[in-house]
Amino acid sequence: MYALAQLNLLYNYLSSKKKRDECEKFDLSNPKEIPYVTIQLPVFNEMYVMERLLDNIALIDYPKNKLEIQVLDDSTDETIHSTKAHVDELAATGLDIKHITRVDRTGFKAGALKEGLEIAKGEFIAIFDADFLPQPNWLKRTIPYFKNEKIGVVQTRWGHINRNYSLLTRIQAFALDAHFTLEQVGRNSKGHFINFNGTAGIWRKECILDAGNWEGDTLTEDLDLSYRAQLKNWEFKYLEDVETPAELPIVISAARSQQFRWNKGGAENFRKMLKRVITSKNISTKTKIHGLLHLLNSTMFLSIFVVAILSIPMLYIKNEYAHLRDYFYIMSFFIMSTIIFFVCYWFMYRSIYGSGFKKFFGYIGMFFTFFSIAMGFSLHNSIAVLEGHAGKRSDFVRTPKFNLSKYKDNWKNNKYLRKNLSSNVIIEGILMLYFGFGMYLAFIVGDQGGDFGLFPFHLMLFIGFGYVFFKSLSSKV
Repeated sequence: MYALAQLNLLYNYLSSKKKRDECEKFDLSNPKEIPYVTIQLPVFNEMYVMERLLDNIALIDYPKNKLEIQVLDDSTDETIHSTKAHVDELAATGLDIKHITRVDRTGFKAGALKEGLEIAKGEFIAIFDADFLPQPNWLKRTIPYFKNEKIGVVQTRWGHINRNYSLLTRIQAFALDAHFTLEQVGRNSKGHFINFNGTAGIWRKECILDAGNWEGDTLTEDLDLSYRAQLKNWEFKYLEDVETPAELPIVISAARSQQFRWNKGGAENFRKMLKRVITSKNISTKTKIHGLLHLLNSTMFLSIFVVAILSIPMLYIKNEYAHLRDYFYIMSFFIMSTIIFFVCYWFMYRSIYGSGFKKFFGYIGMFFTFFSIAMGFSLHNSIAVLEGHAGKRSDFVRTPKFNLSKYKDNWKNNKYLRKNLSSNVIIEGILMLYFGFGMYLAFIVGDQGGDFGLFPFHLMLFIGFGYVFFKSLSSKV
């Protein structure tokens, strides 16, 4: 079902390319049409990127008398003082920028955004995480769309300033590119629910308040508010052509914490939004189906993990009980889902890297590498999903930022890196051996010298869990 939904999104994506954007827009050359904007920067212990963030935001090209910047600083280390000093320097230049702190960090990021909103001057609220670097003309390319009073959010596409740093960053970029091209455009072009991605987007303040304001009861407050807003009939506008650069996590522990938060938050929002989406009278059946599959996105990892674990016993069963073989042949039809993903992701890859035989062969390698490592994360992400569906609460764990342009040679000394090794890493090592055993079984089961039907699957799982295991050990985080 999820693969078929992706195929439908691909059709929507390709169809959208034939349409012209004829939205009515603000004329920013007319001072009377320039709205007041508040930029919110929610930060927490960002020693390595804070200076870069503030200097970049200060370059935003927008009338100073219509722009306010809130630095929502929940820091608990020495950066709270250095950030305040930097903010004071920028304020002295005439920039309306404020350093806002709070003693009680209730609600984490959602709580900080909500508290800042109470005193925000702007009709529109732009939000950037600490590792994002919007272009100076970012507001001038996004704000005009709000002339349509039905639009509550404008979201832009994430870029990746360190895409080619390592295999880990290339894999993350591959996954995010699929979301920010195929999925966001495919859903938005047909009026299906999309999500504000937590950063690099801008909200209509009225929309936030009408939807019930920020809530901190899930780890993905952005997805939560997005669905509540769209259930209230607010429209979202996604701009694929406006890229907002950011830095991807470069160590596996940082990627783990980010993946855990996103996947658990997705499951929490499915639990929270399921009834509201199903019973809504404002949306079509097709939008409901896409919405539920969107909210179940992270649960795919649980499905993959269960299938992987059961695949080795199934190999025995298939070959010991001959009368069941026809059943297994029929089940092989579901390999179509992988073929669908392969086709869908190619269009995403082609839009970013270009086409041609050389690019296509490069894509084949990237696709199977991506799928292998994604499967290697399936234990870690399945635990997150199960906790989310079970309603187990956990704290918002921030993703460490590195600022490679400045700290390229000594990023390993990053004080925010987790130094403890997760107990799950040991299980991942055992799973690597388990799927290695599955590869060995392919040579000894069966009546005619082996059964290699599941060999490629077990090879990918072996590579994926091996990568995650050894990468975790080598980084000692």
